[in-house]
Parts: sequence; C-alpha cells; structure tokens
Amino acid sequence: MRRQLVAGNWKMNGSLVANAALLAEIKAGMASAACDMALCVPAPYLAQCQAELAGTAIALGSQDVSAHAAGAYTGEVAVSMLQDFACRYAIVGHSERRAYHGETDEAVAQKALRAVQAGVTPIVCVGETLSEREAGQTDAVVGRQLQAVLDVLDAAQVSKIVVAYEPVWAIGTGKTATPQMAQDVHLALRAKLAEKNSAAAVEVKILYGGSMKPDNAVELLAMPDIDGGLIGGAALKAADFLAIAAAARQ
Repeated sequence: MRRQLVAGNWKMNGSLVANAALLAEIKAGMASAACDMALCVPAPYLAQCQAELAGTAIALGSQDVSAHAAGAYTGEVAVSMLQDFACRYAIVGHSERRAYHGETDEAVAQKALRAVQAGVTPIVCVGETLSEREAGQTDAVVGRQLQAVLDVLDAAQVSKIVVAYEPVWAIGTGKTATPQMAQDVHLALRAKLAEKNSAAAVEVKILYGGSMKPDNAVELLAMPDIDGGLIGGAALKAADFLAIAAAARQ
C-alpha cells in the first residue's frame, strides 16, 4: 500500500508574520498523521519554513526549480539552492507555470530530470483544460505531458518522481472532478508509468490537485489510485490542511 502524501502549495501567498502564525497552527494541530505531509512555499520563505518545520514530520518543498545547474539565469532557483534548505520536493510543470510562463512539456521534463539527479523529488504536474476535457482529449493530454518526463528518465529514475493530476478546469473554479473521474485519470497515468517501468508504477504516488477540500477529501482519498493531494487554497488554512491530512487512508 502506497503511503499517501498531502502537499500544500502556497502559491504566491504569505508573509513572515502570516507564515509563522500558519505554521504554528499546523504544528499545534498535528497528530500522528496517517500520511506524509509537505509544504511547497515561495522561495523567499524557504529559510523561515525550514527553521519552523525542523523536528516535525512535515517536509519542505519549492514551487519550481531551474533546469540549469547554475549560471546567468536571473530569477531562477537552482536545485543546489533548494538542497541548502533541505527541500525534499520541487513542483514542476504546474498549470500556472505552463499557462503564464509558457513552459513546454520538454522544459518541464528537463526540470524534473535536474531534480531527480540531485535527489530532490519532483512533483510533476499534468492536467487538461475544460475545452480539452470536453473534446475527449484528457488521456491524450495528460499522457503526452507525462511521457515527455518519462522520455528523459531512465527506468530506474521513474520511481523517484511524484505525479500530480490537476484538471485545470477544477482549479480555483469551485468545480471538482468526481472521485471516479479523478480515479480514471490516475489509473491511466499509472498505466503510462507502467509502460516505462511496471515495478515503479506500483510505487509512484499520484496526487490529485483539483481543489481538494475537507468536504471532498475523504471520497477522493479513498480511491485506489489517488495517493494524496496537491492542495492549493486549503493549504493556507491550518484547519483545512490538517483535516485533509486526517482524511488519508489509514
């Protein structure tokens, strides 16, 4: 049985004061979680969050990572910099990066490879738009996005990634895929992983990232191929984040 992972993505939110209060609430409300937990925070707050999370079971993650090791890439964050803050995870290919920053499947793949090579686990995001879903292209779109990453990894590296399915049409819209709709896509993604490495496909966590909240987490997390959640807005509220973690499979 894969141990589930609940990872918060703070996106471009937070301040030193607000972060301290949120983390204090999360730490105070944590019980012995039945799942792994992580927080992916804005780069300027990595040092603060590393210090605040020291000694807890919550792992630290970044919201992006450069495909380059170092050099003249103003504004980029190298994986070696993330290692300085003991980051265990790095989100790559989030739909907002793809849509607003023009990140291609190939660019996302190079970021994932860079992270894997450094021992940082990339959370590889894939997902379709509403028009793509309505056109019946969901499996083709997410399959293409994941395949680009698999093409640059060797078979042994497949087990070193986490995949997050985030239907773009369900992010911040109030819409959510039904548990069965999400399960169907997760199953298709696992089949794609199996084409590269069947043993790794059984191990890789596939998270759901389409507006998971306390009121839908139990049903979503009960699905056999949903191995946790990539949580956006609900990760900014300690009670909601903790409730989602509490909904993980026992």
